[in-house]
Amino acid sequence: MHSAVPPGRNLPAHARDLVRMHEAVIGGSRPAVLPRPLVSRSWSRALSLGLTADRINARDSVPGYEVERRRHGSPLRHVIEDLRQIVGATSDAAHMLLVVTDADGIILWREGSSAIRRKADTLGFIEGSEWTEARVGTNAIGTALAEAAPIELLAGEHFELGQHPWYCTASPIHDPRTGELLGVIDVSGPALTLHPAVGALVETGRRLAESELWRTHRQRLERLRQLSEPVLMSGPALVVDEDGWVAHSIGVSVGERIAAPRAGQIVAVPGLGACLPEPVADGWLVRPAGTGREVRLDLDLTPAPLLSFQAGDSGWRAR
Repeated sequence: MHSAVPPGRNLPAHARDLVRMHEAVIGGSRPAVLPRPLVSRSWSRALSLGLTADRINARDSVPGYEVERRRHGSPLRHVIEDLRQIVGATSDAAHMLLVVTDADGIILWREGSSAIRRKADTLGFIEGSEWTEARVGTNAIGTALAEAAPIELLAGEHFELGQHPWYCTASPIHDPRTGELLGVIDVSGPALTLHPAVGALVETGRRLAESELWRTHRQRLERLRQLSEPVLMSGPALVVDEDGWVAHSIGVSVGERIAAPRAGQIVAVPGLGACLPEPVADGWLVRPAGTGREVRLDLDLTPAPLLSFQAGDSGWRAR
């Protein structure tokens, strides 16, 4: 997380310089302080999308029932209470707004004092709102999604004038099992209340969320192992979850993970050969599809590369 305030700079003075920088760049003149490269890239994207800096651009949002559906389907629902406690434990909590979005930039959770939430309401910074660069221009959430990196922005670094009284600090959260982007954690507040520790606070929240997701994953594997023990009376075979993480095995050692099984699709497993996964409990039973079967892989390196898999009468092809 790179701080929006250079070392040794006075926060109010730097915030004023950033507002002047915004006025100069948007007005077509040369600013005394140049925008950071990530800010320049984001402003260019906003302008190319036809957004305007001098007013609040049209917001897009999903209805309440869709917010609830997305919350229910998000693994982040298991960690939101812990994230609330992290922010709530800080001395500056009254000036902080905690926001958690999904991978589409839709705000699913928002936590903060009534005063800070009222200020956010005027910007459309509410549950259900899409807070991407395409909708609201340069902001920590949308820019973190666009740059695939943690982002901190202050005052005039935001594209919209209406966001200049704010700072925002955000970091993407990924599923530690699959690497899939789950959403973004963001802490925002009045620009002149930005503290150097805010970046560390957001990073702590991200690490906590990902470690808690990993702990929950290990618990699910243990439950799957217990449920599958009666099935694995003889090997070689293994039981894996829906993402291919091994919960239990007998007669074979394949490491922590195999390719994610799919119904009706043969999968090649080191040490087992061609296997046809069978549903069991909340996972898959994986064992050899037959004896004496050879697995053949053909890699066609033409301009449109193709991988062909053949095991007996079954097989598949993938680009």
